[in-house]
Amino acid sequence: MEFLNEIGEAPLRLAAFLGIFVAMALLELVMPRRIPGQGKGARWFTNLMITGIGSLVIRLMAMLSVPLAAVAAAAWAQTNGWGLLNWLETPQWFEVALAMIALDLAIYAQHLASHKIPLLWRLHKVHHTDVDFDVTTALRFHPVEIALSMIWKIAVVLILGASPWAVVLFEVTLNGCAMFNHANFALPTWLDRIVRLLIVTPDMHRVHHSIHHSEHDSNYGFNLSLWDRLFSTYTAQPRDGHLAMAIGQKNHLNENPKNLVWSLMLPFRERKRMPDQKKLKGK
Repeated sequence: MEFLNEIGEAPLRLAAFLGIFVAMALLELVMPRRIPGQGKGARWFTNLMITGIGSLVIRLMAMLSVPLAAVAAAAWAQTNGWGLLNWLETPQWFEVALAMIALDLAIYAQHLASHKIPLLWRLHKVHHTDVDFDVTTALRFHPVEIALSMIWKIAVVLILGASPWAVVLFEVTLNGCAMFNHANFALPTWLDRIVRLLIVTPDMHRVHHSIHHSEHDSNYGFNLSLWDRLFSTYTAQPRDGHLAMAIGQKNHLNENPKNLVWSLMLPFRERKRMPDQKKLKGK
């Protein structure tokens, strides 16, 4: 904790983000799992711009109202004695561990809700329309979804009473795991089997980006893999195999997910129901 206090939150998070991003990008070049089906230039520009705009939205929200950040909420809760962990007398290591697990479960629940609630799915679909799967896919979340996610984390932090540095540690871990499990690099099969017992691996999460509904309706974890097994949302492997499986959303494969404006406007466009969906509804 003293080390974290000395270096500060922002430099730690930036250093972790850049270090992990570069490491995953290099692994993708050296040992790719799949041959990229799309050029990286436009995709990477769009995905990086989306996360940049999302970061600006969070900063603007903070400037216009209360400090809308999970870390700021944790500091406020700690100062004012709010939340479960601020009411209990427990060792600091236990509080940090409990906060990490509880926050990870909250993110799993949020991710599940983003697929089940139509309004949230309109936003989250931007993430799933990426037609390739690599480290930048982990950054492709609509700015409105990022803002709603921050509000959800603030609510959980206030209820839980997690310490500020527990929240920093969680967010660094979450972002790092997201970039790891979206990365297009070949983790040896034997190692994948071991790692996914605890942490979501690229092969495990790639299933979630399949065009098949039954597959993208599974493997919702971003960090710990146990939630999918516990709540019966786990799919071990894609039906078409990792090399042949198609990534993205069937209804948008012929559109332009690599375009920044298209991606940002997707949640606000009404779409006609596909013919097969009309038939299903009529039955």
